[in-house]
Amino acid sequence: MSSPPAPNQSSQLMQATLVPMPQTFEDAIVALKVFALQAFDRELIEQKLCYHTREHIEGVQRRASQIFQVVHPYLWDTAERDRMAALLGLCAVAHDMVQIFVTQPTSHSPRRREAGVSETATVAQLFTWMERFNQQCQKLDPKSALPFTDQDFRLIQTAIEATICAYDPIEQAIFQPALTRSEPTLSPIARILALADIGTLAMEGIEAYNREGSLLFLEENLDVRSLLEQHNLKRFTAEDPELYENIRQRLLRRARFQVHLARSRLQRCPQELEGFPTTAIPILRHDVFPYLTPATIETIESITPTADNTTLESLIAFFRFESAIPSVNGLSSSVNG
Repeated sequence: MSSPPAPNQSSQLMQATLVPMPQTFEDAIVALKVFALQAFDRELIEQKLCYHTREHIEGVQRRASQIFQVVHPYLWDTAERDRMAALLGLCAVAHDMVQIFVTQPTSHSPRRREAGVSETATVAQLFTWMERFNQQCQKLDPKSALPFTDQDFRLIQTAIEATICAYDPIEQAIFQPALTRSEPTLSPIARILALADIGTLAMEGIEAYNREGSLLFLEENLDVRSLLEQHNLKRFTAEDPELYENIRQRLLRRARFQVHLARSRLQRCPQELEGFPTTAIPILRHDVFPYLTPATIETIESITPTADNTTLESLIAFFRFESAIPSVNGLSSSVNG
């Protein structure tokens, strides 16, 4: 398992990255993004991540910005809008900064995260940095306004915690409980971040959605990823029928999950959008989430191999691992915004 940097490591990172310390809200946001990306890049390597990468961060930023552009005219004046946009951008960059996995029972089984553990650790690390910024500013000028307010702390915690997923055994899919709880009322920033995090199918379509599924499978099944990268999967599974069936069953479960999750996203969408201004909802539904339609779900159902007798070779072909693997060790371009 991984853990967030210890306080002294965090302090050393801050001192090495920016001297002097930022003294305004805007500068602090920029600095926090830098710290978050540095921590994230270390996590990417140490935890062998291939879904939770800079590409995922950029996708969440892009989708969050699209949703924000629709809803902000109904929610905030100009000054407040700019602060909300900055905090949303920080949350989009930092929300997956810490990744903590449960120890695998065997080498040929998926690794998993316990719900909320990684998010709680991420919030704790962000709060450590934010508190240090506030303390530094207070030392320099006791009368100055602190970069981060109590409301900022609450907003960031609520937003990152809103991305926590649970599993619905009836739908056989994950969902974000915060989006459908009636109390307490979820902040618009938290709702935007959560929907952006899980919104690839709705906002970018089937190809992007299935690519995410492939990368998530590889991130959670390190043995399969290693065999594919070393071009040994065909040989090893041919020599070991038990391993062949083990991997086939895991891929078949992932393929079925892709279908179940797509159905769930369509079914849950109306309730998840209810927290936004009523006037904005039709725009979000039709312009920002154009792919979340019955026709899209029908297409996913028709192209996804889910039959009990589906071969391992057919499943590997469906997930297009050959196109996913070249990108898993690289970092994409720097994150802006």
